[in-house]
Amino acid sequence: MNKRIISLGLAMGLIAVAGCDKNDGSKTANQGTEAVKKAGDKTIGAGIGQDSQFAALAKAAGLDVTLNGPGPYTVFVPDDAAFGKLPVGTVDTLKKPEGKTDLTRTLTYHILPGTVLTEDLGKAIDNGKGKALVQTMNGQTLTATKDGGKIVLSDSSGGKATIVEGDQQRSNGVVQYIDAILTPGAQAAPAKK
Repeated sequence: MNKRIISLGLAMGLIAVAGCDKNDGSKTANQGTEAVKKAGDKTIGAGIGQDSQFAALAKAAGLDVTLNGPGPYTVFVPDDAAFGKLPVGTVDTLKKPEGKTDLTRTLTYHILPGTVLTEDLGKAIDNGKGKALVQTMNGQTLTATKDGGKIVLSDSSGGKATIVEGDQQRSNGVVQYIDAILTPGAQAAPAKK
């Protein structure tokens, strides 16, 4: 693995450890308290527009329960225009029971464990000399870079999504709105017995 690319998980661990410094503990605690106050009791699931394509697909995949659960999670939510760019019938196919596996793989590719703010992503990118690997809930990674001061996420097929509205804090994490759908790589074939 290229030494210039760091894992966001490692970077986040370092940030978390640094936040535990006893000299700055009250500041970190106050920031966490302020974030919860700002978010109120609205969860990620409740904060995403219920008439949005992402919310409808999360419900079809059964992830609406997760997005209303304790978390914390960071969710990259594509806007409805991004879903409009998909081939005709794709969303309807994903909503069908036989599309649930692909739907779940795709949506969990948009979810990170923990709360990751744009500032955290920016620092990880800077520390990684321009790139940071981001581990998603489906086990695959995204590559985060910067373009003109904006954070860009690249998927395994080279598709790109830009964070267009970031750091929407919720009681169980944060929502980062993006302008495209990220596509996970092919699912590994099961091992032969």
